[in-house]
Amino acid sequence: MLVAAAVCPCPPLLVPAVASGAAPELDAARKACADAVGLLAASRPDLLVVVGPADQAARGPHPQGAPGSFAGFGVDLRVTLGPAPADGHAREERELPPSLAVGAWLLERSGWSDAPVEGLGVGEPLEAARCADAGRSLGARADRVALLVMGDGSACRTLKAPGYLDERATAFDEGVASALGAADTRALLELDAELAYELKAAGRAPWQVLAGAAEGAGLGGRLLYEDAPYGVGYFVAVWS
Repeated sequence: MLVAAAVCPCPPLLVPAVASGAAPELDAARKACADAVGLLAASRPDLLVVVGPADQAARGPHPQGAPGSFAGFGVDLRVTLGPAPADGHAREERELPPSLAVGAWLLERSGWSDAPVEGLGVGEPLEAARCADAGRSLGARADRVALLVMGDGSACRTLKAPGYLDERATAFDEGVASALGAADTRALLELDAELAYELKAAGRAPWQVLAGAAEGAGLGGRLLYEDAPYGVGYFVAVWS
């Protein structure tokens, strides 16, 4: 059963080494993410699953110790998903998608050692019903399950945003922020997948996985951070 969840953004710039020590505009987001991961540890889960958007090659499950890298962003920095297996070898050769690599970095930064860790890469086209089903399956994996859910909102908030300015972006992100802050599973499941795609909102499918996992869990939500420093909506929330 799901006992806690943390929602975090997943830009690689969240990692200071990728930002070359810069990007101070993300310091508040980093602190909020650290606080959110701390809540996950306090929930004493039997299993933590990191969920995030992934391209086709990286979709599906990733085991504990799976490797991730920020080499694609010009930085020789490697991470593993949770503590490495006892034999020191990851059980698969596939690298984590960037979203899960950022999640792995957050866990390493926190010194996570509280529970086994797995990952799930979710494809952008996955429809809401299948996202919810995937979440229900995760929630049934152990007596006490926690999720670290990685995903960004609209990338169309300003003229300089990656997706340029779309007048619909602010309202979309406001709806997401409200749903995450209230742990409103219905509102998340009702997010318009086509609109999310048009607004380049990479978090839609992972948030709907969270919604499925949380059904019937009776969790309350709290929004810790909301901003769009690069014209992209970033949210940090905790459910417990």
